[in-house]
Amino acid sequence: MNELFLERLQQKPLLADGAMGTLLYSRLPGAAARSRCFDEVTLSRPELVRAIHQEYIQAGAQVIETNTFGANRAKLSNYDLADKVRDINFRAVYLAREAREITGEQVFLAGAVGPSGRPMQTRLTGEHDEQRMIELRAIFREQVEALLEGGVDVIILETFSDLTELRQALLAVKESCDLPIIAQMSFGEDGRTLSGQSPARVALVLAELGANVIGANCSVGPSGTLDVVEEMAAALRPFPKAMLSAQPNAGLPSRIEHRFLYVSTPEYFADYAQRFVGAGVRLVGGCCGTTPRHIAAMRRSLGEPMKSFASALPAAPATISGAPAVVIPGSGILPDTDEVAPKAGTPTRLQHKLEAGEFVVMVELDPPKGLNPTKILEGARLVKEAGVELIDIGDSPMARVRMSCLSLARLLRDHLDLETVLHFTTRDRNLMALQADLLGAHALGVRNILALTGDPIRAGEYPNLTGVWNVDSVELIRILKGMNEGHDAAGASIGGAASFFVGAALNLNMSDEVIDLDRERSRRKLKNGYEVDEPQISEQELELERYDRKIAACADYIMTQPIYDLERLERFFERKGRPPVPLLLGMIPLHSSKHAEYLHNEVPGIIIPDAVRSRMREAGERGRETGMELARQLLTEAKARGYIQGCYLLPSFGRYDVVSSVARSLLE
Repeated sequence: MNELFLERLQQKPLLADGAMGTLLYSRLPGAAARSRCFDEVTLSRPELVRAIHQEYIQAGAQVIETNTFGANRAKLSNYDLADKVRDINFRAVYLAREAREITGEQVFLAGAVGPSGRPMQTRLTGEHDEQRMIELRAIFREQVEALLEGGVDVIILETFSDLTELRQALLAVKESCDLPIIAQMSFGEDGRTLSGQSPARVALVLAELGANVIGANCSVGPSGTLDVVEEMAAALRPFPKAMLSAQPNAGLPSRIEHRFLYVSTPEYFADYAQRFVGAGVRLVGGCCGTTPRHIAAMRRSLGEPMKSFASALPAAPATISGAPAVVIPGSGILPDTDEVAPKAGTPTRLQHKLEAGEFVVMVELDPPKGLNPTKILEGARLVKEAGVELIDIGDSPMARVRMSCLSLARLLRDHLDLETVLHFTTRDRNLMALQADLLGAHALGVRNILALTGDPIRAGEYPNLTGVWNVDSVELIRILKGMNEGHDAAGASIGGAASFFVGAALNLNMSDEVIDLDRERSRRKLKNGYEVDEPQISEQELELERYDRKIAACADYIMTQPIYDLERLERFFERKGRPPVPLLLGMIPLHSSKHAEYLHNEVPGIIIPDAVRSRMREAGERGRETGMELARQLLTEAKARGYIQGCYLLPSFGRYDVVSSVARSLLE
């Protein structure tokens, strides 16, 4: 990573973050903030420090500094925290790294080291004491080693006002590691350091000591800092490998009551960002008084030179059975190819169609039971030729082992550009695995999720297994909606707002049979039991109660179990009214009398009226045509009456030709 940092700087300028202390000061309680050790906030308020890192990354920063500016033994001793050097520095790197992982952006972590706060000269002679220099270097080395243990990519020495002290800090870094070193000093309005050195002198000394990046930060605003780096640039001509940095304050602060206010606006910084780059600066950012708004303005001003350093990564495209390589945005894999996954916040195709009032026709496919997806992909190709653009995919239906539904969703996207609705059950995954898979689905562009509790284990091939069911389908809807707000089930940030389009299931084939609710709870091991008063409840009442909870959890659409007469839908409307969200009706087109009897008598949750089964018996050899006609009639009538806004068709026994024919007629 250290070589990559320098290579990236040589290619294009990098954008650093802005102030940490300014934001901590503004967000901590008033009186406490004025006397607070901001480095200690890393331990006491880690979520605040991590959130600030995330804000800077989301604003466009490619280099973020750890909250360790004063985390050396000398400064921490003022707060009785001298024994916390390792803890604070190590934890600070962890928080910065966690922010990087949450946002998913490729940023560099810079371990921030500031001055010790100790006087550099003796009061009587004004000379530097050799023993004092040895102690000083040990102080810096202790901090640097803790930052290295945490895993920083680069060390940034900043806001030094005495070149002698900065020399000791730089030597301490070199004794500890071979990471790149950014060395910055503060200059006053007269263009000199507090100890009197000129920018040219500082640049030459630091270059001779081996600093990779040399520059100025803090003290003055962009204008004065630009003058300093221009003088440094002239002095560094004999050192072609040395690069420049600039991280100015947001102007000079004004003290109003107990607060310091900075006057330089984000727009002003945006203008100077271009000037810095024009002067040869390779690392540009902000210091005191700057905020994520300043960094975002600088990124916009510089266009997209701040795009991730993917070009420096080795390309490693992969193919699956001749499929196009999967392109991960920002990964460096096929960087000239359009992104496969839609950006967060972009409506899915299903969402766009439903919101536009279009009638949606989907086909449901079950993943293959083995390794080879060829048959499923061929079936999907046939239904696509019939005009179908959306496929919903079962999640090991009937509790039988099948290929991952997420894997099939990606194959359908890569091979056929088909958008999918992913059935997602809480049966087989604990809460951690649920969320991990959802994050992965979102990253792969799979954003339509049908939240399901899942078929009981006893229905499948492994009846002795135990289902997980940490949560039920209602709670899964809430988790997905929480991710759309930017947090997981525990309230932790996921680095931004997701854009899941969340569906819920509705079984219209409900009976009045009374079930033992306590037994139902025990079987499913649900974390939150159904909130009803009766110890026993009918299947119909339980389903209606679940429906109410799903709507209250803000499901975006409803998908029903297959039905074969509209009376069941109408009875539901009488009880609950029309749903406030789009309703998609399920349908398995029948293709023989035997097929109808099988579904009615052997498949849970499906009821086929006597009249329909009679029609199929009478059809004889014309069962396929009769089944398709019955499906078309029911769906067309439901559409005409305004009952539904779409449907999904299930190809029983692999009859893709049947669902293709029905789908084509509905889409005409």
